[in-house]
Amino acid sequence: MTSGPEPGTDPTTRPRPDSRRGSAVFGVILIVLGGLFLAERAFDVELGRFGWPLFVIVPGILLLIASLAVGVPEGSGLAVAGGVTTVVGLILAVQNATGLWATWAYAWALVGPGGTGVGLIFYGLLRNRPDLLGNGIRALGAGLGLFAVFGLFFEGIIGLSGDPFLVGSDVLPVVLILGGVVIVGWSLITSRRAA
Repeated sequence: MTSGPEPGTDPTTRPRPDSRRGSAVFGVILIVLGGLFLAERAFDVELGRFGWPLFVIVPGILLLIASLAVGVPEGSGLAVAGGVTTVVGLILAVQNATGLWATWAYAWALVGPGGTGVGLIFYGLLRNRPDLLGNGIRALGAGLGLFAVFGLFFEGIIGLSGDPFLVGSDVLPVVLILGGVVIVGWSLITSRRAA
């Protein structure tokens, strides 16, 4: 006589360890956020005006930490989300402190490729995944490069946040020459590696 599995032993009905761990991580995130709100009230700290970017930075850091508590494929996704969120918070903190909100015209490069790279580097280093580390370094490099190029254009030529510092100066030709040298050097290095 065949019967089904004993109650409670069916593998399809038991919660997976990863889902329990994910619930615990989510619970810790809620506890930390609640603690921040409680500390703000208890110590009469006004985070609203200057410290509000912490409400973006702290969840980003918590997502990075949470990425280590779940399995490998899910963890890398959480690490990327944490890296992007943390970088957004840091950019908002700088903009809030300086009042340079127009820098979003080129700061996006630090978020997309840059934040993704930060998350992958974090996860790749702590999980000993050289493939993710390499991808993260490339993504962060692309983000920093785009930020520099667009920053020079918007601030140096257009003057988005003030007077343009490249137009009518000796700096523009030097920047163009250095940019050309970097591009030619990079193409020579990559063509030798391919050969």
